[in-house]
Amino acid sequence: MMAELSRDSRLSAAFLKVADTLVDDYDVVDLLDTLVQECTVFVGSDAGGLLIADADGWLQLIASTNEEAEFVEIIQLNAGEGPCVDAYKTGVGVTVPDLSQNDQWPAFSAEALKQGFRSMHAFPMRLRGETIGAMGLFSVNTGELSESDVAVAQSLADVATIGILQERSLRDTTMVADQMQRALDSRVLIEQAKGVIAAQTGVNMHTAFAILRDYARNNQLKLGAVAERVAERTLTLSAGESVAAE
Repeated sequence: MMAELSRDSRLSAAFLKVADTLVDDYDVVDLLDTLVQECTVFVGSDAGGLLIADADGWLQLIASTNEEAEFVEIIQLNAGEGPCVDAYKTGVGVTVPDLSQNDQWPAFSAEALKQGFRSMHAFPMRLRGETIGAMGLFSVNTGELSESDVAVAQSLADVATIGILQERSLRDTTMVADQMQRALDSRVLIEQAKGVIAAQTGVNMHTAFAILRDYARNNQLKLGAVAERVAERTLTLSAGESVAAE
């Protein structure tokens, strides 16, 4: 009984954390990063990554929990094949309980195994027949997710998708495409800013992103705006404090 209560509490907290990012003029990158972070923790996976489609319908990396997941997602994009690609194309979840026994995507599976991942689960970002991306959850162990974990991960992805495809956007597909492109453009600035922070503080890229994200959240700013200032050297961030550059 206590375990069920604990799970219910964690589930409520996960949905609340995702919903908390859906404020007016919310940051898409922050929303999607929160989604993949919360799903990874909740279902007990070891890493996660999220891909969204740009204005031309090509998938691009938008969020990841660590460098290993980011690398594998990029390999998947470069190969043009993999669970997330299929989930995006079909709008249906994909489960790979043992990558070493999978021959459907040989290039992707080989690289994922090199990074230490042995299983993967992909969930489409979808609403009413429209799919805007896909989320992948990686594990160092073989095996399938439980039905309840699959349902939770897909539900969290659906909530985030609904937030992105608001009613005003549903009436204008161009607005959705522009919104996604702005998020992808922000991601480029974020990668540059991560490199600057890592070089200045000596932390790894994952920690650099956490510093950047926390500063943006604490100051109610968009990640892209903060990243631009860091990349232009008009803002210097450290793990414990932030100091405006002279």
